[in-house]
This record gives sequence, C-alpha cells and structure tokens, in this order.
Amino acid sequence: MIGLMKLLRHVAEDTHDLHDEASHVSRLFPEDTDETVTVTAGGAPNTFGAWAELVDNNAVKLSSKYNSMDMHISQIAITSTDTNDKRWILEVSYGAAKVVHARLAFGSGTKHIATEQMARFRAPEIPVDELIYARLKCETAGAIATLSLRYHSHSPI
Repeated sequence: MIGLMKLLRHVAEDTHDLHDEASHVSRLFPEDTDETVTVTAGGAPNTFGAWAELVDNNAVKLSSKYNSMDMHISQIAITSTDTNDKRWILEVSYGAAKVVHARLAFGSGTKHIATEQMARFRAPEIPVDELIYARLKCETAGAIATLSLRYHSHSPI
C-alpha cells in the first residue's frame, strides 16, 4: 500500500508539472516600453563578449523577478541591432558556473529571416536565487543587440 501511495504522489506531481508547463502566466523582461536590455559582442569578430548579468536600463536584474520559485525562460525576442547584414549568436546562462540555458542564432538587415528574430524554446528550469547571464557574438566586433525575454515561474505543489 505504501508503494502505491508513493506512485500516486509521483503521478500527481508529474501531472501538476505538466499543467504548469501548459498553462501559466508569462511575464516579460524588461517590463515596460521604455526599458531595454542590451548585450554586446566580443572585441574581435566572431568572438563572444564576456558573460554579463541580464539587467535592464533601470538596473533591474532578471534574477530579481523570481525569488521564491524556479523559473523558465521560454522566449527571446531580438528587438534591435546596431549593425545590419550580420549573423549573431546569443547564449543565456545561469549560476556561477554559467550553465548554458539557451542558445539563439539570428540575423540582421538582409541576413534577417522573420521567424528567427523571436525564438521559443523549452529550456530546463533555472533554480531559484541564481543570477542569469547572457553573452553575444557577431561577425562585427563590439556589435550591440537589444532583446526582451518571456519567462514564467512554477508554483509549488
């Protein structure tokens, strides 16, 4: 009987997790139209810039938005670039070890394909209280991209 109860508990937890993934409130970062998040490519062509914590122009950290539950980033939108006709790669990570959470390749100007400016994905959870970072590479050294993210937290069972 104890084994059956454990099994039913696991089924209930798994069902709750599936429900959270299928039905949740998405949030945006940054949260307003006058807020931006920028990431800068490395100092040489086709090299990543340093990992930088994701912070908006008002010094609000993405990691400050989920301080009681794990969260998922489920979409990244590239809203602008300062350099046209180039290819880019963006990586998002978390924690001191910079565990890569998501990767996105995109183009600008004539190398732009409409569907690649906004990427949806199913990345693993980011554990609560971890800092979130990004880094960027471009065909042009020091190029800058502006982005926004959609994320959601999971409620406890």
